[in-house]
Amino acid sequence: MLRDFFGIGVAVAGVPLVAEAFQTELASAKGNEKEPEVTATEDLMREHGVIRRALLVYFESIPKLRQSPSSLDPAALHRTAELFRTFGEDYHERMLEEQHIFPMVRKQGGELQKYADILIAQHNRGREITDYVLAVTNWPKISAAHAEPLATVFDRFVLMYANHAAREDTIVFPAWKKNFSNMQLDEISDQFEDIEQKMFGKDGFEDAEKKIANVEIALGFGDLAQFTPPPPPKP
Repeated sequence: MLRDFFGIGVAVAGVPLVAEAFQTELASAKGNEKEPEVTATEDLMREHGVIRRALLVYFESIPKLRQSPSSLDPAALHRTAELFRTFGEDYHERMLEEQHIFPMVRKQGGELQKYADILIAQHNRGREITDYVLAVTNWPKISAAHAEPLATVFDRFVLMYANHAAREDTIVFPAWKKNFSNMQLDEISDQFEDIEQKMFGKDGFEDAEKKIANVEIALGFGDLAQFTPPPPPKP
């Protein structure tokens, strides 16, 4: 009986040691674990996140343009437009969507073909707008003559791209993804990563996210909590 008691005691005493060893092994395994690869669709949608944040900078600038344009830093808007051009238009739109996504979707015909055509037309209009934004923000101050037209352009541009990206995320990207096996999607993910490396020489997404975050801070939009609305009125 006494031996049984001590046997149980030793076994129980050994439980924490086994648990500790397991936790150590688990932590070591996690430390050596490779970071999961970003899938092609995840890559496209997180890039949309950067683009949406640039559009929100434009959107939040509209009241200032209409009320006090001299208080708005045009350099920050210029940096936003430059980021939209390099990361959004030249990379995401031209290199990924227009070369890899839309051609496959267009082959499916019907409404998807129409979507591809409309989305490309909107890309082209967006590039015209980015040219305009770069031109009017390339000054120490935004002139009174440009303030209202720029606010109107931002208003319409944001509305267009909000609808544009929402359709891509919910209709176009899922339709495109259905054409491939998981193995093929892994290969496409590698292709997208290679394109990103060739264009930017580094992780383009990480760099773009840092740039838009710095713009948000410069314009006073960096604190996410400020966008929490007050409680609604009682019905």
